[in-house]
Amino acid sequence: MQSTTSSARWLCLPMLLAFAGTPAPTIVFAQSPPRNSPQATPPEATQPSDPPRSTLRLPKSPKETDRGLDFLFGALKAAPDEASARHVEARILALWSQSSSNTISLLMQRVKTATDAKQSDVALKLLDAVLKLRPEYIEGWSQRATLHYMRNDYQRSLEDIEQVLIREPRHFGALAGLGVIMQELGDDKRALDAFRKALAVNPHLERVRELVKTLTEKVDGRDI
Repeated sequence: MQSTTSSARWLCLPMLLAFAGTPAPTIVFAQSPPRNSPQATPPEATQPSDPPRSTLRLPKSPKETDRGLDFLFGALKAAPDEASARHVEARILALWSQSSSNTISLLMQRVKTATDAKQSDVALKLLDAVLKLRPEYIEGWSQRATLHYMRNDYQRSLEDIEQVLIREPRHFGALAGLGVIMQELGDDKRALDAFRKALAVNPHLERVRELVKTLTEKVDGRDI
């Protein structure tokens, strides 16, 4: 049980979550763009270095963002090695985290400050304000899901994960986070399903792949 809990905490920190590689940074459910952004860094962004800022030009319209994400998810599946995959992940995270609103950006900076100071109540109130202003903002739902998870409020975390996935079904961090919570709740079958969906979107999640192998043997009674 100890190892399961440890893996769960690691997976959900950047979310949500979570990605696959090195130890988790300060809590961000994503949440999570490059290291010198106002928000926390995903584990993969530490090895290798993030792409230069000049390569991270962000779209200016939702339609352009959608096209950019479609291209990047295709590139993620086709990435020839882990280094390439990490670069693509960083760009996806940057798109999910961007906001055209100065108010939202300021609030998210304050969320980061409150979270770093372990003031989760303050961070949650700030995220509530973010989502009231911009209910379509995926990063807000993702980070709030992570905070709820870290407070052991699984029900609220699951509700926010659902909102993330409604807006972006390919959110591999949220899918991994869903799997972690299902595993901690003892629902290995649903956990396995969520982990498999995360891998279908992002086949470079090494630790998720390990969990899929372990749970497949446990649920199906056979090796994969």
